Amino acid sequence: MTFQQLEIGDYFRIPGMSDRCVYRKANSSHCSLNALLQPIRAKIKVTPLIFGEITNYFALKQEFLQSLRR
Repeated sequence: MTFQQLEIGDYFRIPGMSDRCVYRKANSSHCSLNALLQPIRAKIKVTPLIFGEITNYFALKQEFLQSLRR
């Protein structure tokens, strides 16, 4: 699948990048990574995340943020 085929708001990974890098489609030419907009080519291959992967991503992120408060 390509970035262009995703819907705005979809979460995805880019093959070959770290599994920790989860992106979200912000618009037709940008994605977000940790709330920072990044330009991206429309034809780049992406792997969309399924619901369980998104849930796990947010659980790990929440756990990390809570560890910073301790």
